[in-house]
Amino acid sequence: MGEGATVERYDVVVIGGGWGGYTAAVRAAQHGLHVALVERDRLGGTCLHHGCIPTKVLLQTADVLALASRAQEFGVRLSPPELDYARVRARIEEVVGRLYRGLHALVTSSRVTLISGQARLRAPGRVAVDGHGEVAAASTVIATGSRPRPLPGLVFDGHLILSSDDLLTMERVPRSIVIVGAGAVGVEFASCYADFGCQVTLVEIAPRILPQEDAEVSAALAHSLSARGVRILTGATIQPERVVPGEGGVRLTAHGPAGEVALAAEAVLVAVGREPVTEGLGLEEVGVRLEHGFVAVDADMRTSVPGLYAVGDVTGGLLLAHVAAAEGALAADRIAGRPAVALDYRRLPRATYCRPQVASLGLTEEEAKAQGYAVVTGRAHLRANGKALIAGEPEGFVKLIADAHTGDVLGVHIVGAHGTELIAELALGQLLDVAVWEIGAAVHPHPTLSEAIGEAALAAQRRITAATGAKR
Repeated sequence: MGEGATVERYDVVVIGGGWGGYTAAVRAAQHGLHVALVERDRLGGTCLHHGCIPTKVLLQTADVLALASRAQEFGVRLSPPELDYARVRARIEEVVGRLYRGLHALVTSSRVTLISGQARLRAPGRVAVDGHGEVAAASTVIATGSRPRPLPGLVFDGHLILSSDDLLTMERVPRSIVIVGAGAVGVEFASCYADFGCQVTLVEIAPRILPQEDAEVSAALAHSLSARGVRILTGATIQPERVVPGEGGVRLTAHGPAGEVALAAEAVLVAVGREPVTEGLGLEEVGVRLEHGFVAVDADMRTSVPGLYAVGDVTGGLLLAHVAAAEGALAADRIAGRPAVALDYRRLPRATYCRPQVASLGLTEEEAKAQGYAVVTGRAHLRANGKALIAGEPEGFVKLIADAHTGDVLGVHIVGAHGTELIAELALGQLLDVAVWEIGAAVHPHPTLSEAIGEAALAAQRRITAATGAKR
């Protein structure tokens, strides 16, 4: 920057316009602060353009296709449904476009100054933006997000070895695919593509799919996916030296408990996690502490450099859009000096939109026992739920994990249709420190899936009473 050049001054500069960044910017502006938001691409980040929204459009199409194929069960005669993938892709653009326009209007109407370009920290409180100049602020928020992480021997080429971003740009559904990694992204694409008629093989290094979820949840989902034709290999790794791309697809070898397994598919999706987007930001030059490449923060989202905050995926916590938004709001509140409560990550909901859906919060049963709790569980199976039977979706359950001495809810785990909606009731309950007694006393409308939450709480109550004699 030349001598005498003007430096634009703000109270807050946010770098990155994804869910965490735009929330921080809007919240800070609502507190009366002068805010600039620097984004090198498009507002909305991964969630809007490459993640949450496009993938859920795909999954909604898969749900409609699966339901249409069973229409006769409901007394409706239909010709065999067919997938129009060009229309699916057009619908993705329509949904994303509508949300993008709404987001852009929200940010600009909040009087946040939008700056387009690549940002780089020149010093604490000073940010250079390519093609724009330099901006300065008392507080800076890093919200640059994450991207899919490749594996050795499985480097993304956009053609045969794909990231989740790549998969969303494909013009057709492959006839066969190997998905490496059975976390949320892997099982969502496995579920969706199986419904689309693709031959799916799911490879996971851990002993079970969705390894971060409760073991009963993992087992239930594995059973469901297998019944729909998904081949699942757990405890298995892909041997990098045995990956052979060819004209018709990819040949590769997995090594698992039963030895070597030869695999072949039109494409390979690598879904083994994400890495932070930090290159070119100048973090090391200004002294920001990193942990495994992610920006280290405290409970208030402060980094090791005074006045510099970080939120969302770039911090390496729960890589979820709603968590990023909560962190962005927290950082803005702290910057503005407003009252704010640090996030309790154990109580934040997690959602996986496969079929059946998976939703959870808190501890798994294994974790609760390992932490020394006297554990009771309460379950309600959807096969006994009127609304689930009416909807033709009896697969799954609600499982509550509670402290046998206090009735406090330690964890909630849901498998089943609309589980990602049901978890919100329990998330509010966690915020209010509601125990199984209050959940069981709440009147749930009939017939609804939500009744399963009350039934699970009542089941936990009965076990507490049987074990300790405690009643309320």
